[in-house]
Amino acid sequence: MDAKLAETVREAAAHARRRAMNYPGSIRADDLPWAVLETFDAEVRGHVERDRRIEDERDRVLIAAVMLAESPPDAGAEEVGAARDHLIAAIDYLEQAVLRFGLVNQKAARLGYGVAGQPVAART
Repeated sequence: MDAKLAETVREAAAHARRRAMNYPGSIRADDLPWAVLETFDAEVRGHVERDRRIEDERDRVLIAAVMLAESPPDAGAEEVGAARDHLIAAIDYLEQAVLRFGLVNQKAARLGYGVAGQPVAART
């Protein structure tokens, strides 16, 4: 059975995807990487045991967000679209890494997100 934290992971990933899809818009280029990870960092990162695989995927999201944010203003829709697709793929990988490798930590257990040491998502 999935820990209650699994739904939070999915919601954080959906939020990140919406931020990526709506860029450019209300998000400044300098703020995009942090805006994409805002919910993940606030609601998920502090509730799972530290795992290098999850941190590596988080770093990939940051790099992909910077690449999208640094797309030249005169870049064609195809180039911006490719950078956006790369960011969305990185978000997907982060979500899957947390669901696959994440373990509920003590803090999350105290908040009722699951049992400490429980996998975030049931392994099949």
